[in-house]
Amino acid sequence: MLEKILPQNLNRRVMRLLNNWRIFRMAWRVANAAPAQRDVRPVAFFKASSGLDDLSWNSAFHLLTSWGLRLQGIPIAYFACDHGMSRCVLGTNRNDPDHLPPCRSCVFQARTLYTGSAVNWFTFERNAELENALNNLPLAELSTFHFQNIPLGALCLPGLRWILRRHNLIDDDATRFFFRAYMLSAFNIAQRFERFLDAVNPQVVVVFNGQFYPEATAKWVAKQRGVRVISHEVGLQPVTGFFTEGESTAYPISIPESFDLNEAQNARLEDYLQKRFQGNFSMAGIKFWPDMKGLDAAFLEKAAAFKQIIPVFTNVIFDTSQPHANTVFTDMFVWLDLVLETARVHPETLFVIRAHPDETRPGKESQESVAEWVEKRCATEVPNIVFVPPHEYLSSYELIARAKFVMIYNSTIGLEASIMGAAVLSAGKARFTQYPSVFFPPSVDEYCATLENFLAAEKIDIPADFRRNARRFLYYQLFRTSLPFGDYLERGLLPVNARLKWFDPIQLLPENSPALKTVTKGLFQGGDFLLDE
Repeated sequence: MLEKILPQNLNRRVMRLLNNWRIFRMAWRVANAAPAQRDVRPVAFFKASSGLDDLSWNSAFHLLTSWGLRLQGIPIAYFACDHGMSRCVLGTNRNDPDHLPPCRSCVFQARTLYTGSAVNWFTFERNAELENALNNLPLAELSTFHFQNIPLGALCLPGLRWILRRHNLIDDDATRFFFRAYMLSAFNIAQRFERFLDAVNPQVVVVFNGQFYPEATAKWVAKQRGVRVISHEVGLQPVTGFFTEGESTAYPISIPESFDLNEAQNARLEDYLQKRFQGNFSMAGIKFWPDMKGLDAAFLEKAAAFKQIIPVFTNVIFDTSQPHANTVFTDMFVWLDLVLETARVHPETLFVIRAHPDETRPGKESQESVAEWVEKRCATEVPNIVFVPPHEYLSSYELIARAKFVMIYNSTIGLEASIMGAAVLSAGKARFTQYPSVFFPPSVDEYCATLENFLAAEKIDIPADFRRNARRFLYYQLFRTSLPFGDYLERGLLPVNARLKWFDPIQLLPENSPALKTVTKGLFQGGDFLLDE
């Protein structure tokens, strides 16, 4: 009720206070209900990048999971930031390098989450030797920089690209400043986390996705010592989390070769797909398609003049999936340059280049966008190229239905296109290319040859296993890897934030929670973090 009558800014502050009060009360209930700790090595929970001054989805998964383990008597060791970085990723203002992170409100939020718990807080200390070594280095040398055998450049690069909203960084003062600040902070974290591991000796470390430099550094340090690291991300279903011992943004899934969907599972998947094909879905609380439109008469008239239609689906260049994707091409725009050249020599083919709707999400707008690439390359001056901008909610599925084949970089639409029976040519390593589900040539030369063959072919033969594997993979993503936390969380005022529900702490015990049962088995019993059917 409050959120309907209060002004938005005041509303957010009030709702945050109410949510924090609920967290505070629940944290004490968990502390009081937790049994005596077992005589086992603890599980370490690392917190630095999963949220700032509100309860993010991943902060909520982190908190609820640690509560569930404590209620089983498993010792928990929290390692969290207290003004511990010169510049953190989420607290970076890319337009103002002098702007300091919102440490006060962030630490207040973290202390609320950890009410009634012992926490190892890390602070920041500059290393003069490292600072001197970093001074005056160009961007290329910063990107590959090592210090005391720690690959600081590689650890910091993905987070820097993410916050600057670009893959191809600009070698300017601001970018170099952020890079140096990140590396100084990463080295500080490495030193502090080493001491933490010495003192605590955990059996496993749990981190948020492992791509931003604080978590990437903690993961690197732990792995150097042979300590298991589990990372988590939002799941594909609403209010779900994904946990893995692999790279969570690469989404490794182990599917038995013998597994095939039965009648009930097929029906369950079809129900999801029907909603998806109508644009009725969300990811991490974000609904990308407020209104999906069909192909209009003008487009159909233009398309009728060509022999064949090829949809080209792009990605957000700074997304945390991109470091995994760039195995054939160095980045998505190098691939798009090839698409442009191919279009110029194939005037009989209409190429429809589709920008990802997340490129223009408010507050997360890409600074290196497909629209910018189209303008710089004068792509729309090529008669057989149509550009669909991110804010145009044209039905991708109608395009796929009319396509000779589909071109993707590593977009999930490729998986859905394969399920629809389309031939899909992937240029980047995607979550689903770990199973034969699309055509994914292993080199640029082989990719170019496959592309030319597809354009010339009267008919493209698609292996029968592609559709089968696509359905199997999507089913596992949706219903086996997406761990449900909806009994404890609901969407907050903003879609990126979660709100804690009232519940009895015993609901977090494995016998009462499929999510906690799955995580507990994955941590201690050699489980695979897959929900039981």
